[in-house]
Amino acid sequence: MEAIFLKYSYDFRNYTGASQKRRVLYALDQLDLPSISALQDKVLREPATFARLLQFLTIPVSEMFRDPHYFLALRRQVAPHLHTYPSLKVWVAGCSTGEEVFSLAILLREEGLLERTLIYATDINPASLEKARKGIFPLESIQGYTANYQRGGGLRSFSDYYTAAYDAARFDPSLCANVIFADHSLATDSVFAETHLVSCRNVLIYFNRPLQDRALGLFHESLCHRGFLGLGAKESIDFSGYASRFDALSRGERIYRKAT
Repeated sequence: MEAIFLKYSYDFRNYTGASQKRRVLYALDQLDLPSISALQDKVLREPATFARLLQFLTIPVSEMFRDPHYFLALRRQVAPHLHTYPSLKVWVAGCSTGEEVFSLAILLREEGLLERTLIYATDINPASLEKARKGIFPLESIQGYTANYQRGGGLRSFSDYYTAAYDAARFDPSLCANVIFADHSLATDSVFAETHLVSCRNVLIYFNRPLQDRALGLFHESLCHRGFLGLGAKESIDFSGYASRFDALSRGERIYRKAT
């Protein structure tokens, strides 16, 4: 990981060891290499191999309206506050292949907020960002996404938002008319905008405590006065260095509000 940082400026040094080990061993198998030293040699000599390894290190796996109760809480408890702002900025940190971005865009459209919202969708994986820009997802996943959408308080037929063809579903491009997809690392980069809502879900679980605190510091700095932070179902700020700087708006759904 130190070698990758020095060669490519991707910083995985503060990701949790157990998760990182699983990913590296899986990469050895997929790349048909005999040892970690062989992997390191190939990665440092061949940028294309590093690009393949990056797909294993970042785990680009997600789903639309994941944890529907989170989106239901956003509708009921956060959206009414967002209506009080003339314009909005939302940051989806660690957006992966875009499922969360499109989910939030649909929710914001149904709440009458999308047209005045600028969404920053960031990730460190260029391949994931490219998939997210296209807004094309496997048709086999749509049934599960539809169920999530309905449980998350969806107001329309989910099929209104996509066109199905060739075993894929292409989502309405207008949903991302105000989305900026960009490379950003929570490990090395700084804050780039003031935002009203930060949604970073199922990312911090892969960080060790110092890196979690760094990320939470970025979110705190980015959020406007009394802005909102949404985390994943297994994540919390309770034992972090920022526990006193956020109030729990919906603790069960991991939605917090900036306190200071």
